[in-house]
Amino acid sequence: MTALRRGRWALSFADLCLLLLGFFVLLNASGNSAEEAALQLSRYFGPVKDDSAFQSIPASRLFQRGEAMLTPAGRAQLHRIGAEAHRKQRLVRIASVGEDKAGRRFDRWELAAARLAAAARGLQEAGLPETHIELRGLDEAQRGGTTSVAGQQLVIWQKHRPLSRD
Repeated sequence: MTALRRGRWALSFADLCLLLLGFFVLLNASGNSAEEAALQLSRYFGPVKDDSAFQSIPASRLFQRGEAMLTPAGRAQLHRIGAEAHRKQRLVRIASVGEDKAGRRFDRWELAAARLAAAARGLQEAGLPETHIELRGLDEAQRGGTTSVAGQQLVIWQKHRPLSRD
């Protein structure tokens, strides 16, 4: 009887290990970035003061059709975003999700890349330093390359930038 009781902890420990393994497999398979997954988990377990901001803007509202040139309204919108991020010392991450049709000068991939660069320059014009801007190509979070949105979207995240210890 005592030999039977001594082995019970091993069964409980094995059960715990399998549960943790299953949790991490599901977490990895979810397709979210580590930051997004951690934020979702922390929201599930309790209220979190989230200082981040998220926007998804259709590229057609920022750029001329088939080009990587900002419209005046697009330049003004990026200037507002950049000024706010600079004032609040936020890190801004820009990603391109989806693709627009190729224009005369660019194919679809070149157009997406050129628009990301133009959006980053628009944020810099507002005073946001280059070290506060991160660019992602055709969004790595979109694993299949297919999206539910039509055309290119620029997804902009702003989050608090911790002070560096330099």
